Amino acid sequence: MHLHCLVPGGALADDGSWVPVKGSYLFPVRALSRHFRGRMVSALRSAAQAGELTGLDPVEVSALLDAVMAEDWVVYAKPGLAHTESVISYLARYTHRIAISNARILGVDGDQVSLRYRHFRDGDQKTLVMQAAEFVRRFLLHVLPKGLMRVRHFGLLANRCRVQRLAQIREILAAPAPEPEPAAEPGGEREPGWPCPVCRQGRMRLGREIAARPAALGCAPYR
Repeated sequence: MHLHCLVPGGALADDGSWVPVKGSYLFPVRALSRHFRGRMVSALRSAAQAGELTGLDPVEVSALLDAVMAEDWVVYAKPGLAHTESVISYLARYTHRIAISNARILGVDGDQVSLRYRHFRDGDQKTLVMQAAEFVRRFLLHVLPKGLMRVRHFGLLANRCRVQRLAQIREILAAPAPEPEPAAEPGGEREPGWPCPVCRQGRMRLGREIAARPAALGCAPYR
């Protein structure tokens, strides 16, 4: 499992002032890598000492964490996104897409699955053939454990302080708050379609109508 973190282009200092990004990154990438390594290893070591890592020998865990601390960790950080459209596009790739689309699955032959992928070094489309069990294993790596949220907000966007912090930042940057979308008038025209049976908020639209097959063909009517 891996994480994608979107970091604001600045931070609030203890005195309430706004500290903007210097260059392309809010924090030096190498320092961020070492800080992330230390916090992660420290949390795992504390969990092992508290007996929360059931089924693992604390001595072996400690030795493994010592070896992990001796390695350089890599935190891949991209330069800041300057436009709102870029931020939304980046987030949508991870919040509204599945692990693999049906179009990339080329075929299933017995216990083998063929799929298409893009090789990042040369940019060419290539075909990968793997065992069905391995395909299912890789797909399940993208299924979140029960109780784990796909998207979470921390820091300035945390639920308990978001309204206050955003108002404070807008005041410092002299940026106006976005205008709220007009609410629908009672009794007004509703968006065409049927209410979604899951969220009860979205609207379902008819994409294609399939004609019923003649009863003469011996087919039961579609229900």
